[in-house]
Amino acid sequence: MDASTAASASALRTAHERFVTSPATPSGVRRLVADSWRRCRACGVQPDGSRPPRLPRTSEELAVYRSVHPLAAVLPLFRELLGAGAADDGHVFAVGDADGTLLWVEGDSAAVERAERMRFVEGALWSEAQAGTNAPGTVLEVGHPVQIVAGEHYSSAVHGWSCAAAPVRDPGTGRVLGVVDLSGGGTIATPSALAAVRGAALAAEAELARALPGPPALLGPDGHVLRASAARCETEVRLTALGRDNALLQCDGRVHRLSPRHSEIVVALVIEGRGVTGERLAVDLSERDVCSSTLRAELTRLRTVLGPALLGSRPYALLRPVRTDFADVAALLAQGRVAEALDRCPGPLLPRSEAPAIAEHRRALEQQLRGAVLGAGDAGLLRRWVDAARGADDAAAWLALAHLLPGGSPQRAAAAARARALDAELVVPPQVGRHAALLQRSRP
Repeated sequence: MDASTAASASALRTAHERFVTSPATPSGVRRLVADSWRRCRACGVQPDGSRPPRLPRTSEELAVYRSVHPLAAVLPLFRELLGAGAADDGHVFAVGDADGTLLWVEGDSAAVERAERMRFVEGALWSEAQAGTNAPGTVLEVGHPVQIVAGEHYSSAVHGWSCAAAPVRDPGTGRVLGVVDLSGGGTIATPSALAAVRGAALAAEAELARALPGPPALLGPDGHVLRASAARCETEVRLTALGRDNALLQCDGRVHRLSPRHSEIVVALVIEGRGVTGERLAVDLSERDVCSSTLRAELTRLRTVLGPALLGSRPYALLRPVRTDFADVAALLAQGRVAEALDRCPGPLLPRSEAPAIAEHRRALEQQLRGAVLGAGDAGLLRRWVDAARGADDAAAWLALAHLLPGGSPQRAAAAARARALDAELVVPPQVGRHAALLQRSRP
């Protein structure tokens, strides 16, 4: 359940006060939260925050412990996926171990200072039993991604915060290695924040899996890696995006059916052909302002699908050459192989996409293909063009076809009639007029 369906702040305060001041059963809160509050009371956690989380290790001990912890290997990945957003959006991201000890806490400097005041710091123990209901600690109790909003925290000292966290599992054994968390204000009480930490956790598991021997990766029903291979098959990466809104990306023996938005992102990166900033990618994808956190969340989810070895960040780029069906069509047209290009082009590029970069590329490719068909002087190609949806209302193509068909044939008459009907509906371009004049002179 996300923040949009959580109880109001005042209702949460009332529910919290009622629970901590009486032996009543938790009410007015989600079952996840109610169960957590019961565990906290059983463990003797102070609901007023008078007992801050412990710091069980010295700074020297923590430094040694972090250096050998398995999650140290994916800390750079977490910084790429969550660190920049934390610094930009005024919150913090944290990585903890399987006991709830915070190993790294980074992000916006003001938010980090604010977090320090409630001892949300590196080395502090934020398990439920020590700190009460909180996203990292509750994740370790329930074993799946969790979002805790404001007054859902058991300790009133944390009621000004919201947090989202997800477990990170060992891809070889499935055991929980630790947790990754985003903490801050209202911007964390959103579905995109929960999606961001879940995507970062899955990306980290995929990265860890590359170091494991064994057969190709298998995924569990929750998306976590169950088994993976260190050897990466460097097969060709292929993208199919013509005539479909859900592009297909074939990579390393797997075929990914991308969502329409992920299809737009991948096609835009291919079109750019180089690394781009988030601001540039946002312009490519929409004429309206795109929230930077929303775009980052989408890219995090896409990176989870494709893996960090294919999708890079800072700048955003595809890290391996990608062969696309639309580039193949353009290459065939450049070689004058019009029939083959028409064979390989079942429809426009992402037909329903309104992303500016894609709409422009789609229009250019369609114009190239149409011009090549009209200029080929081949009745068979013209017939294929006008029989398809893309050419059904192309008056110039119908007139060109009529001109090429034998005089007096029923097919010629039908093509000419279709052209005249379209002329009645549209302003006739100059080249169409020339075709009509030629047709008139060629009639017996």
